[in-house]
Amino acid sequence: MSKAPTDKTPAAEAETGADAPPLAAFESSVAELESLVESLEAGDISLEQALAKFERGVTLARQCQTMLKSAELRVDQLVGQAPEERVEPFSGPVDTAD
Repeated sequence: MSKAPTDKTPAAEAETGADAPPLAAFESSVAELESLVESLEAGDISLEQALAKFERGVTLARQCQTMLKSAELRVDQLVGQAPEERVEPFSGPVDTAD
């Protein structure tokens, strides 16, 4: 069997990362997750439907987190920075007193 032709050239795959999840997959996952949240917040569905939507939402959230982590690692590779050298944002309280 032959492979279906793709519209990506080898150069384009090398530039974007052949194994990287496409941005469209992330965008559609986020859109579906937002739709699920709206449906759950509306509260006009049965418990069984709500549980099914919640389960799907958890799956989507995990997929999105994985895609974000993958993108973060790619950025680190492009910048030439090892993950352990990355500066993490400060998450403590901000003191605004002068």
